[in-house]
Amino acid sequence: MRLTESLSSHLAHIALEAIRKSGAEVRNDRLALAEIKKTLARHLDQDPKIDEAVRRRISSLQRRPPAGSSEYDVLYRQYYEQETRKHRP
Repeated sequence: MRLTESLSSHLAHIALEAIRKSGAEVRNDRLALAEIKKTLARHLDQDPKIDEAVRRRISSLQRRPPAGSSEYDVLYRQYYEQETRKHRP
């Protein structure tokens, strides 16, 4: 699912408001919104076919890194970029 800039911005503002309501202190709105947008894009702008291929590739490793670990995230980004390059027209 690809997000438009306006939808990404709208969702980021909603998330920032929810963070504030939870009692968390936000020192810099601009930086917080940018980080929220980056996170949304990273998780929502993924092609499901490529995502599945990457997850299969990671699960086939002899020593599987735990999901959510920094090692897993690095491998995921690396493999996702490689798969994206393979599938470009």
